[in-house]
Amino acid sequence: MSDSSDLSTLFNRRAFLSTVGNSFGAVAANALIGGNTLSASTPSLSAPFHAPKAKRVIYLFQSGGPSHVDLFDGKPSLTKLQGKGLPDEVRGGQRVTGMTANQKAFNVMQPLVGGKQVGDAGAWISDLLPYTQKIADKFCLIRSMQTDAINHDPACTLINTGSMQLGNASLGSWLSYGLGSENENLPAYMVLLSQGTGKNPGQPIFSRLWGSGYLPSEHQGVLLRSGADPVLYLDNPPGINPKQRRSQLDTLAAMNHSFQKQHIDPETLARIEAYEMAYKMQTSVPELTDLKDEPDSTYELYGEEARRPGSYAANCLLARRLVERGTRFVQLFHRGWDQHVAISSQLRNQCQDTDQASAALITDLERRGLLDETLVIWGGEFGRTVYMQGGGANAGRDHHGRAFSVWMAGGGIKPGVYGSTDDYCWNITNPAEAVHIRDFNATILHLLGIDYKQFSFPYQGLDQRITGVKPARIIHDIIA
Repeated sequence: MSDSSDLSTLFNRRAFLSTVGNSFGAVAANALIGGNTLSASTPSLSAPFHAPKAKRVIYLFQSGGPSHVDLFDGKPSLTKLQGKGLPDEVRGGQRVTGMTANQKAFNVMQPLVGGKQVGDAGAWISDLLPYTQKIADKFCLIRSMQTDAINHDPACTLINTGSMQLGNASLGSWLSYGLGSENENLPAYMVLLSQGTGKNPGQPIFSRLWGSGYLPSEHQGVLLRSGADPVLYLDNPPGINPKQRRSQLDTLAAMNHSFQKQHIDPETLARIEAYEMAYKMQTSVPELTDLKDEPDSTYELYGEEARRPGSYAANCLLARRLVERGTRFVQLFHRGWDQHVAISSQLRNQCQDTDQASAALITDLERRGLLDETLVIWGGEFGRTVYMQGGGANAGRDHHGRAFSVWMAGGGIKPGVYGSTDDYCWNITNPAEAVHIRDFNATILHLLGIDYKQFSFPYQGLDQRITGVKPARIIHDIIA
């Protein structure tokens, strides 16, 4: 096969066989989920689909590892154990980070402040979260989350992409790929970033956490920035009017379609759709980010910080506006939860950044009739240790992945409490209730009507999944 035409033919055949299955059945899947926009690279998912309980997701990702010990899992026993060493039989030889591995003692530190048992399920929630306490009957508090990672970057990569290895597709990209968009003028997956007043600066956030990996690039998250230029490179160049831009795009699309017809390259389709989406976003994004139509009652609900672009509160408000307009997956990354030192002040500040707005988002969605079909997730990559790092007024907590807490609301979730930990908030009491990251992601897919076992993408000889290669389980006990 030395002839270049033979090589071209071979390439075309391979490209065709690897991509042709992605387009068949898209119309049937789209009709089932109620969406109206699926691209040529959206997979055929009519077989693994079942009736969804949620149509869209808002993921409030708290980057850095919120302390479950202080916020959601405080126990009276910890007051009696204050200052005493963590028993070896409880620790169980668990690996700790290099930041505390050489400590001479692992002494227990009780929750920073008290809390209340709230809601019908009597969930203990810290007084640092008074607004969250008021919506306790709206969410399920999972106290038995578990991860394999002990440091931030692999842990964030694992929970967002299903693997600690780089190059995998993010959860939002999977959902964009599988479900398409409900709004042809906005991307299916939008990302917003904010920095808290806890640890500042917080742990870095990398764009691969919302990347598409091996999936077609049109499914990567689109970052919505604060300020006058929410999406980079969206405006027309100086001297180019909308009519000229439309003509340029039509000419470019014709050239790309010609190339696609010859080479059957899925990335060419992604490029065409990216240009078209950018053109549509020139009008949809300014309307989305113009908050002048929001009444004063909105800011009374979310707090005055919602008036400040780029704040966590403002991003929660934008998340509501995005799902109102049909965005499939909205993810907020809020930095500053990595309290290795000065946790007494840093954690308090971080809670003040997030508490009112998180609760307001749930209330706002419910008032607008959106909560039943919108799954809202609050949580980070892991929790914090019951033992203190350092000592005195400057003490903090190290990373803890063996047991931590998240909450989920709306979208088919049954309010209550699931799972529990021992007196040290260290080990999960009932191993059968452990919720590994892969179980968590499988449950999210299930709520959106997707059979995680069938939802895959062929790459490097494997059927890649957001749940990875190990068995996962759906947590049916938290589903209404």
